[in-house]
Amino acid sequence: MTVTTVKTQPIEGQKPGTSGLRKKTRIFMEPHYLENFVQAVWNGIGGVQGKTLVLGGDGRYFNDRAAQVILRMAAASGAAKVIVGQDALLSTPAASNLIRKRKADGGLIMSASHNPGGPDEDFGVKYNIANGGPAPEDVTARIFASTQDISEYLIMEAHDVDLSKVGETQLGDMLVDVVDPVADYKELMESLFDFAAIRDLFASGFAIRFDAMHAVTGPYAKAILVDALGAAPNNIMNAVPSPDFGGGHPDPNPIWAKSLMDVMMGDDAPDFGAASDGDGDRNMIVGRGCYVTPSDSLAVLAANAHLAPGYSDGLKGVARSMPTSAAVDRVAKAMGIECYETPTGWKFFGNLLDAGRATLCGEESAGTGSDHVREKDGLWAVLLWLNILAVKKQSVSQIMVDHWGTYGRNYYSRHDYEAIDSNVAAQLMEALRAKLNDLTGETIEGMKISTADEFAYDDPVDGSRSEGQGIRIGFANGARIVFRLSGTGTEGATLRVYLEQYEANPAEMNRDSQVALSPVIAAADSLAGISARTGRDSPDVIT
Repeated sequence: MTVTTVKTQPIEGQKPGTSGLRKKTRIFMEPHYLENFVQAVWNGIGGVQGKTLVLGGDGRYFNDRAAQVILRMAAASGAAKVIVGQDALLSTPAASNLIRKRKADGGLIMSASHNPGGPDEDFGVKYNIANGGPAPEDVTARIFASTQDISEYLIMEAHDVDLSKVGETQLGDMLVDVVDPVADYKELMESLFDFAAIRDLFASGFAIRFDAMHAVTGPYAKAILVDALGAAPNNIMNAVPSPDFGGGHPDPNPIWAKSLMDVMMGDDAPDFGAASDGDGDRNMIVGRGCYVTPSDSLAVLAANAHLAPGYSDGLKGVARSMPTSAAVDRVAKAMGIECYETPTGWKFFGNLLDAGRATLCGEESAGTGSDHVREKDGLWAVLLWLNILAVKKQSVSQIMVDHWGTYGRNYYSRHDYEAIDSNVAAQLMEALRAKLNDLTGETIEGMKISTADEFAYDDPVDGSRSEGQGIRIGFANGARIVFRLSGTGTEGATLRVYLEQYEANPAEMNRDSQVALSPVIAAADSLAGISARTGRDSPDVIT
């Protein structure tokens, strides 16, 4: 086995986004592309000499080949050990747990999360630091800087490592430890939740349906929901991971998980439904005839987390991304705990969790999690819901009605305009930015604007400041609009418009969300000129 130094040069467009570098799979498969970025990661973190790393991915197309390249590059650069999920599979929360439990120096996760997979779809690589969380902005800045001045990379010439069998093997001087991707994660879940109570719930005839969306959580759901908790095997849909996610879009929302929604809204619906995404860090919660928005789910989990053994001592605080609805703020206020508002991106929760300021965190984009790892965690959210249902012995819809009766309801929706011309999207945002100072006091669609700004975040732990995190428009009647350009797409730009309206009147809490939000939707188009600028009459995705 020899180490080869390969001469290369910078490749444009390798700036990591909110969750690493995501591009079309064929771009990652181009000569030097993956290698350049991996070497830039090594350079950006000060090298991997003598370090222990974790490696795994969501099983999408190119996952297996990329894993072999990364292993040979780690060995060439002197890494002491790489812990790899069997068949190069690890859900993102399971990878975070492994980094923390095995005290690794960091890890690489091969995933484009909820984006489609396949040779003509998306691939991604992100680096997580020693606390198990996504690399913070200073680390990604160093990685990006390294992509701009790279001149060579190191790779070992060797046969593929057999990743199909659990056990240890050598790659040059580096130890490769292939582990069961589920075992450590399952053990962690058993320490947080009352498995006996959930088993009793299932034994009572409580019916569930979990859609793994042909993605990485299939084996996790089978091992935990079926083997450990006693759910029937046919309660798990699309449980076998597929390189192209069965030709679907592994994003757990009512649009892409339509087959699950059809079941849950049908006459013979199960009691509880859930879905997870490509890499297992997102979730969707549905009751019989009742869709729970991610913002409402975060609020309900915060209000009831004490019912699970792992959170019986209460919460230290909660945190939400700025675009997420203020529903959890009302819970935090009632509980007398802090509620932090951060930019979008799980990395911004890391400092709060490490400092013990927050226990539960959530984003409106179907991500919820706690201080058990440093990533959002789809199956964790499902298990916490099941633990709450087992204790409260109420239906999902009953829990939601009671919750709104106590805290009021935040009607909420996100409208996505995908693959917009990047220049058009940038001009739209710049035009909004230019008139922020003049908006306060104006009336749009019968609603008076009370606040207008561009969100900036001052981290209360390390004092760092993150600017340009989304444009916020607040109204005197409790409505809010947020405009953001997403960093998770791979072509063009995605404009996300977040729409919210608080309702305190119980008689008005059972309306259709899009109807309740119709004045807010009209105001968003009036303010930003979305239809006129993009030529789109409606969003591509409404959640």
